[in-house]
Amino acid sequence: MSGSPEYVPPKVWTWNKANGGQFANINRPISGPTHDKELPIGRHPLQLYSLGTPNGQKVTILLEELLALGHSGAEYDAWLIRIGDGDQFGSGFVAVNPNSKIPALMDRSGPKPIRVFESGAILTYLAEKFGAFLPTEPSERAECLSWLFWQMGSAPYLGGGFGHFYAYAPTKIEYAIDRFAMEVKRQLDVLDRRLAESEYLAGSQYTIADIAVWPWYGGLVKGWTYGAAEFLQVEDYKNVLRWADAIHSRPAVQRGRMVNRLSGDPSGQLHERHDASDFDTRTQDKLAAAE
Repeated sequence: MSGSPEYVPPKVWTWNKANGGQFANINRPISGPTHDKELPIGRHPLQLYSLGTPNGQKVTILLEELLALGHSGAEYDAWLIRIGDGDQFGSGFVAVNPNSKIPALMDRSGPKPIRVFESGAILTYLAEKFGAFLPTEPSERAECLSWLFWQMGSAPYLGGGFGHFYAYAPTKIEYAIDRFAMEVKRQLDVLDRRLAESEYLAGSQYTIADIAVWPWYGGLVKGWTYGAAEFLQVEDYKNVLRWADAIHSRPAVQRGRMVNRLSGDPSGQLHERHDASDFDTRTQDKLAAAE
């Protein structure tokens, strides 16, 4: 195996905290909280606890799209969860998401708060709550949900598989990179073939399927993810590129990408979002200038 001597698994696996890698300090084989920390609660019915990763962007994009349609009940507070610092293991966050992953949502609009975790569940919940971006006609709804769940099952190969071994692993392992690069290119081909026959993934209408897939695969072909666009020859997937550009042009998508974002140009980082005016007044470049 290229990059390291042959590994022989022991009879019983044990947790080696010093196993390296960019996320070694937060990965562990057990669940539950590591410390007591309550979550803040803002003034809006929807309280989002997240980070501007592709999974986090799905929810903020949908919320901004709902607000753009005039759904005032979709106003939200977006609180920053710094996963590198272990915020997701605080007792308050674990109470909302026992899986300790972002994003997590609390809906406080009714008599009893409702928790929703896992990005696909949050997208479906919000689409049903507001009657938008999820078709009601049975065949169209089935197509939308099929592509939504395609993303849930496929993205771990892109992120936890290809992205980890290509960009984050402490050593470059040829077999692992080849294995997951092949799968990611297969997935891009799946998308390209679908988008050759359909404007959007579920048909002629923009839906939560596109909102779920775009931050991962749109970001990949736009060159924002893992620095792997050339390696994967993304220019070959012309239909995916057309679709990615069309979605990126939407103002709500551009706003949603900014929320809880910690990387990139400071003008594109809105660490917390509590009001629509925050996009104009509280991005990191403006906060730095005010100091």
